[in-house]
Amino acid sequence: MSRTRALFGGLAATACLLTAAHAEETDPAAIVAGQFAAGGNHAGVRASGAKGVCLKGSFAPASGAATLSKAPHFAKEVPVTARFSMGGSNPKVSDKVKPVTRGLSVRMSGEAGDMVFVTISAPVFSAKTPAQLLEFVRVRAPGPDGKPDAEKVKAFAAANPETTRQAAWLNARPVPASFAGVDYWAVHAYTLTNAGGETKTARLKFVAADKAGLSDDELKAKPDSFYADELKERLAKGPAKFDLVAVLGQPGDTTSDPTVAWPEDERKAETLGTLSITAIEPDATCDARTFDPVVDLPEGVAGPSDDPMFAIRSPAYAVSVSRRAN
Repeated sequence: MSRTRALFGGLAATACLLTAAHAEETDPAAIVAGQFAAGGNHAGVRASGAKGVCLKGSFAPASGAATLSKAPHFAKEVPVTARFSMGGSNPKVSDKVKPVTRGLSVRMSGEAGDMVFVTISAPVFSAKTPAQLLEFVRVRAPGPDGKPDAEKVKAFAAANPETTRQAAWLNARPVPASFAGVDYWAVHAYTLTNAGGETKTARLKFVAADKAGLSDDELKAKPDSFYADELKERLAKGPAKFDLVAVLGQPGDTTSDPTVAWPEDERKAETLGTLSITAIEPDATCDARTFDPVVDLPEGVAGPSDDPMFAIRSPAYAVSVSRRAN
């Protein structure tokens, strides 16, 4: 599929989702412009995840995965293209910054199509609606002194307390020692359907096999860009592994607000399989296609129909790709 066809397909699919979800009419281009402005308006990069590393690997399904989903990717091992990244549009952001999400985008390739998940190193997103996200990024645009207006940021946070949950969660934990040393959440609620037509609502997460954080002293000794070199050394010794886990929802769990975390310690979890990252790939491999979690989902896995932040991803990604290509 060509990039143009994929982008227009994403826009069409997302338009349907936006209508079904009664999403607010917020211009995706305005959100993307705000993201670029907040990161310093760098050219030729992603609006989010500008700094990153492209990867390859495989996904091996767990024996019981098919009882939850009939997606063919849960029936046999499939190849994977993936990308670790730092949040935001600044390609020079330091790997040492604590309140910035680390990201893991995963494309599992199958004969009948792909399955894509875009995940971050926190169980919640930074906004619950596109309109709120637009204001979130706008107040963070730097002024003449190169810094955002602290009073505007403070006032926005006070008026929108749910937008502070992600940073609070990240600040309460150490900086990950590696892209491969932290868990990643999809933050949205998915519906899994098996061959018998049984459905379960779940939030999905990649659980690192080798979690590790840095102490303050260890962090001070690191250069601003150490993740890529650490990952190269790590993969030379063997694959970096993550379990894909489905945290099963219960009645009353929100499916429409990604700023609200589910109490995972009170929810049943099922392992769907193991992701193995085996090698670093050229950036061009990941740049060839967008990691679009709205469009690239197989039968047996569906995103939420009532979450406007999920729906807005496709058109926003399309705008970002268009800006990156120009």
